[in-house]
Amino acid sequence: MSAPTTSTTAQAYAVCAAITRSQAGNFFWGIRLLPPDKREALCALYALSRRIDDIGDGDLPAPEKLEALAELRGQVLHLDISDDPVLQAVADTAERYPVPLGAFVEMVDGVEMDVLGRRYATFSELEGYCRRVAGTVGRLCLGVFGAKPDAQAPHYADSLGIALQQVNILRDIREDLANGRVYLPQDELDAYEVELKLDENGTLHDPDGHLAALVRASAYRARQWYAEGLRLMPLLDRRSAACCGAMAGIYLHLLDQIGNRPEAVFDRRLSLSGWTKAGVAARALSGRRP
Repeated sequence: MSAPTTSTTAQAYAVCAAITRSQAGNFFWGIRLLPPDKREALCALYALSRRIDDIGDGDLPAPEKLEALAELRGQVLHLDISDDPVLQAVADTAERYPVPLGAFVEMVDGVEMDVLGRRYATFSELEGYCRRVAGTVGRLCLGVFGAKPDAQAPHYADSLGIALQQVNILRDIREDLANGRVYLPQDELDAYEVELKLDENGTLHDPDGHLAALVRASAYRARQWYAEGLRLMPLLDRRSAACCGAMAGIYLHLLDQIGNRPEAVFDRRLSLSGWTKAGVAARALSGRRP
């Protein structure tokens, strides 16, 4: 796959690269390990994914968010007539790589669930949400990575994305609750006798340790999804595997912290230091699995 050569296309990719460098956080540590052509492509996919996510998390009233998402869904279906640099870069990426553009439509559907304040009765329902907002990312990345012939590759990519989203959910319980969102399944909250609420200091209330027990069990389940998703790694070339391993490894570090000490997410948003992320990326580039 050759890199884009026209100035307009190059400028479009430059816009996506700038968005990715400034906003991708954990993902950029993996993206930067790719060769230039794949790095450009993944930056384009990230930039559009970020735009969708930002609509859902923005300050607009819900009806305007839904309108903006509907408009973006239509734009994804007509990339070839857009003069938007992010959409132009995604269109070029789709010409060079077999990325499933329909995944962006699924992503919009998932963010709409957020806007509508959807809650989840069971983990099976939550899995459907995770598949839309994060499994899609795994499948889009796979389109750029490429893989050895294996019919299960999209399934592994999907599972890895779902695993990462579960880490996000566990890390952000407090922040999400403050914003009126609850992702922990209601049947599990009931089984562990958890009533999600914040105390006067904005800390998650857990006087009996029931919430900590639920978070610990949820972290264990997320590791099982990781085990399935990481079966993708041997199917990828070295640099793509390094990218995938770095992104997965950073979230696995967070998951280990959450599983070992659930209370760590009760009053803050966990994050890793730059040195830790760099170490994970270096190990991934050397071929070590997360």
